[in-house]
Amino acid sequence: MPFNVMNQQLKGKTNMLSVWALVLLLATLTLQGMSHGNSWHYFHSTLTVDTIPAKFKTAADTILIVKTDTLRFRSSKDSLDAPVFYHADDSLVVDVPGNKILLYGKVARVKYTDNELTAPHIEFDQKTNLVSAYLVKDSNGKVLSYPAFNQGGDFKTKSDSIRFNLKTLKGLTKGTYTQQGEMYVYGEKIKKVDSSVFYAYRGRFTTCNLDTPHFAFVASRIKFINKKMAFTGPVHPEFEGVPIPVYLPFGIYPLSQGRHSGLLAPSFTANATLGLALEGLGYYKILSPNWDVVARGTLYSYGGWSANISPRYLKRYHYQGNLSLDIQHFRDLDKAGSRSFNIRWSHQADTKARPGVSFSASVNAGSSGFNAAIPNSPQRNFQNQLNSSITYAKVWKDLPFNLSISANHNQNTTLKLLNINLPDISFNINTLYPFRRKEAVGTYKWYENIGVALNTNAKSLSSFYDTTGNIFKQLVDKLQWGASHSVPISLSLPEVGHLQFSPSVSFQERWYQQQFKRSWNGIANKVDTSIKKGFYTAREMSFGMGVSTRIFGMYTFPKNSKIQAIRHEIRPNLSVSYKPDMNSRSWYSTQIDSFKNTARFSVYDGSIFGGFSEGKFAGLNFGIDNNLQMKVKGKKPVGTEADSTEVPIKKVILLDGFGISGSYNFLADSFRLSTFSVFLRTNLFDKVNITASGILDPYLINANGDRIDKLVWTKHPFSLGQLTNGSISLSTQFKGGDPKEKTPVANARQQLNPVSGLPLNEYQQEASYISNNPGEFANFNIPWSVSFSYSLNYFRQRKPDYSGYTTSVTQNVTLTGSLNLTPKWQIGMNGYFNITESQLGSFSMYLTREMHCWQMAINISPVGKQRFFSINISPKSSILRDLKINRTRYFYDL
Repeated sequence: MPFNVMNQQLKGKTNMLSVWALVLLLATLTLQGMSHGNSWHYFHSTLTVDTIPAKFKTAADTILIVKTDTLRFRSSKDSLDAPVFYHADDSLVVDVPGNKILLYGKVARVKYTDNELTAPHIEFDQKTNLVSAYLVKDSNGKVLSYPAFNQGGDFKTKSDSIRFNLKTLKGLTKGTYTQQGEMYVYGEKIKKVDSSVFYAYRGRFTTCNLDTPHFAFVASRIKFINKKMAFTGPVHPEFEGVPIPVYLPFGIYPLSQGRHSGLLAPSFTANATLGLALEGLGYYKILSPNWDVVARGTLYSYGGWSANISPRYLKRYHYQGNLSLDIQHFRDLDKAGSRSFNIRWSHQADTKARPGVSFSASVNAGSSGFNAAIPNSPQRNFQNQLNSSITYAKVWKDLPFNLSISANHNQNTTLKLLNINLPDISFNINTLYPFRRKEAVGTYKWYENIGVALNTNAKSLSSFYDTTGNIFKQLVDKLQWGASHSVPISLSLPEVGHLQFSPSVSFQERWYQQQFKRSWNGIANKVDTSIKKGFYTAREMSFGMGVSTRIFGMYTFPKNSKIQAIRHEIRPNLSVSYKPDMNSRSWYSTQIDSFKNTARFSVYDGSIFGGFSEGKFAGLNFGIDNNLQMKVKGKKPVGTEADSTEVPIKKVILLDGFGISGSYNFLADSFRLSTFSVFLRTNLFDKVNITASGILDPYLINANGDRIDKLVWTKHPFSLGQLTNGSISLSTQFKGGDPKEKTPVANARQQLNPVSGLPLNEYQQEASYISNNPGEFANFNIPWSVSFSYSLNYFRQRKPDYSGYTTSVTQNVTLTGSLNLTPKWQIGMNGYFNITESQLGSFSMYLTREMHCWQMAINISPVGKQRFFSINISPKSSILRDLKINRTRYFYDL
């Protein structure tokens, strides 16, 4: 038999013997398990479970010890801590002898932990754990793609070549760009030593995001601590690639985001009255996670100074606010010193923190001469009204009560007059329905809709001038107080056809601190006054029934007309009321001039709430309001077929409201017809906003200006009466370009509180800077814009010596505008003109140049008390806001 055949037979016998041996082994184990009383269901336990000998067992339990098979191996010292994921769009080449992996494609990617590398060509050496990436160029030498590295989103680079160790994460790159906050960093070589520190050789950093930046700071060696700090040796600036021979021995650049304490850089200015100034030198300090503070100061070479401290606080979901205290001490060439102060406080509470309770504050108070003395601030210089308000309010959840306590202040810095209202308390009870059933079934009966409410207001007021001595003493001496209580009773009735009836009953009571009386002094030929202190009360009741309705009318035009329809809505109202004479004793007549003319006065004139009107009233109250709208054809949407009949209809409001109201007293002995109140409001074509109001007296007047009991239309049939008070205001804005674009100057001013003025703390200073320097923050996407506003006020009042009446008319115009001379040049202006006094209040112009990462602005104010011009060239980046070229000059009219 051949040797190979015999060998195959022996192999077959061997395999059979092995099978029989395995079967015998399994049978032996099975029988052994059954001899111990184990069923076949637990056959696997014999292979995997050790049992405790019987002498250690108890009848109650059995202890089992489970053994787990483990695979033991020893990892290599140079192995990685995590798997490496890789991908290639084009191809992947594995060099087995060289232990290398090569990735090719437009996007080849290697990812290890939070490190990700993308490049057109990547090479991974398994022996050294080195990853290398290179750029790829086309046949014309144009770069198709650069290697990019991303470490956890915190460190991103774009380089010509990258090489780093996957295990140590150290690496070296060439021709690398990276961004640190607002800074763009480039280095010929960058060495990364760990996850947060890297070094740059022959590097530059800038806030310009171009490959060839307009400006940069260049240093041969730079150390970066990621998002914290950068350090350099000798450094110099560079513009358009041209080095500037101005060197600094070293540089320290903060790169950290968020808040951190530190010095605030000043700026150097010159002032013709105050001298040279080191302006805005300060320090920012973080006191706690919820508090920080800014302290600034300005020094003038003629001996003046100013200081500001502005703490800010914030507790998320609870409250936030800021406080600013300014002190000025100026000296001019005449060595005449003046000291003034100003305090601003703004506080807002989150209503969700304490539902039903709110607290807010907006305070702007100080010396009357403070605003006028601020250099280079036309807005503040001409702001002569200061107002403050602090309010606490509470609404009870399960009770119909609400309480409001406030303190208010207003100040005219021109007249130096202060009015302080402290405190002002209002307590109200919402309408209660005492006759309603607790569990109503069906509709309410008419008497169940009777409602009763309570409105109470108590306040104190002090008015004085801040130039007459101790302010606190004047506050106490001039203090007045008073209270008003009102109990309205109402009844809601169902509509009767198209008419709505509303009966009402009202009771009012007022408390007074004093009585003020006038008497004629025949010797001095003047009116003397006397004040009697005490506690006095007065009451008044009224009963009425009102009815109102709405009337609609429409005039339609032909279908092919541009105007489709005009819709007119009329809302008339009429009520009858009765008021008994409950205050006849508080009214009196007195002589007011040497011609023995008399006038009626109330002893409560000049009090906080004023006196009630005298005499009985039983008559009519009437009024009418109108609304006028127009429907016009709009433009067809883009893409609509020419023969399509679908044309959108646009509604245009011509008049939001126009009406008149008045009353007629049947019981009066004279002057039965009251004055007429007229009003008009509209936003014409959504472009022109017009509001107007006035009071017309329907009676004739005598030579002294007093009313006589003759209606005006007996002499002038087409006249409604003489205008005693009136006002009209008009404003509009037009601009080109995209209507969605917003004017930056307007937005900045909207962020400023018109009550508290321009905030000067660190967090709102940017908005203040934008408002004062609009040329540096121009929107070049708006090719042109014009904003115009006009206001007119007319009022007639009695002369202080009662010898007649005087009329006063004030008019003013405000105009702002901008125009793009080229896509990179913009000119603009804003001004205020008092027509009545023919005086130009404030006027400024600006010229600005867009320079990508820089901006140049020229601001000029050629007229006014404080005239100035400034030329400013500065980066747009906030981190380099203090790096600017500024030339400013001020001129004052003394």
